[in-house]
Amino acid sequence: MSQTEWPRGDERPRRRHRVALAVILIVIAFVAWEVLTRVVAYTSDAYVRSDLVAVAPEVTGHIIAVPIHDNQAVHRGDLLVLIDPEPFRLALDAAEAAVREASAQASADRDAATVAAAEKQGANAALLFAEETQKRVQTLAAQAYNSMAQLDAADDALRRAEAADSAANAAEAKARETLATDAAATARAEAALALATWRLGRTHVRAPVDGTVNNLTIRVGDTARADQPLIGIVDAHAWRIIANYPEYQLPRLPVGGAAWVWLDSHPWHFYRARIMGIARGISRTPDPQGLLPYVAPTTDWIRLERRFPVTLHLVDPPSGLMLFMGSDARVVIFP
Repeated sequence: MSQTEWPRGDERPRRRHRVALAVILIVIAFVAWEVLTRVVAYTSDAYVRSDLVAVAPEVTGHIIAVPIHDNQAVHRGDLLVLIDPEPFRLALDAAEAAVREASAQASADRDAATVAAAEKQGANAALLFAEETQKRVQTLAAQAYNSMAQLDAADDALRRAEAADSAANAAEAKARETLATDAAATARAEAALALATWRLGRTHVRAPVDGTVNNLTIRVGDTARADQPLIGIVDAHAWRIIANYPEYQLPRLPVGGAAWVWLDSHPWHFYRARIMGIARGISRTPDPQGLLPYVAPTTDWIRLERRFPVTLHLVDPPSGLMLFMGSDARVVIFP
């Protein structure tokens, strides 16, 4: 039998030794990994994150100026977009005219109410005089000092005074109602004026936060629509690291504890960080509302353990350190 057909007898123990050695090495590596993961919490499933502020106009109109460019750093209050203010100025002029008109009408109605009040007082006085006169004539007529014709005249004068007093009271009440209507109309006109002033001010769309303009696509001539985002700004003061850790490691990650972060955008440097919080829940299915974070349980067709987001903040990062939202990172924590 040739050597290529069957191995020599002394090679079989060697092969068994090699297999046994390989098994031992695998077991040692597994044990070492388990021990290491109990001492060091490491994950490469981490990334840099900030807040993307969606800037939406509060009024609708044509854009006449875009004094910024893509990837520009902006500060809170900087002008981002100017919407054509002319229609809003015209609306403001109309609102101011409506306020003046309502004020003039209210002034005229106040004068009329003053006249109505005076007429009511006169009618009340005339009614009192007619009542006293009728009583006096009636008493004298009963004693035969006045004729029945005089009593009839006094009764007629009293009825006319009562009718005039009733009319004066109704006119005075109508004047009060008119003043209340004028007050409501004036309040509506003033509210419309305030709204027109507010809308004119909102033609200047300004940055709500410090940050960097991201993916700018709008141009002069575009239409800005109320409550529809125009510009995205990456917040300059909301940088954090999100590290997804297996659930079995979570109990050993103390909030406030130290961590070390490797940024793929700045390799060969470790940055000190602090654990700010651990997510108390995740969604097991993609959540369109995003109320719970969703961490994909598979990667490259391999089923992974459930992982929970851990939020870290860099501690005293170097000045000038430029972070990139969405870039990869790696995190090491020594529990």
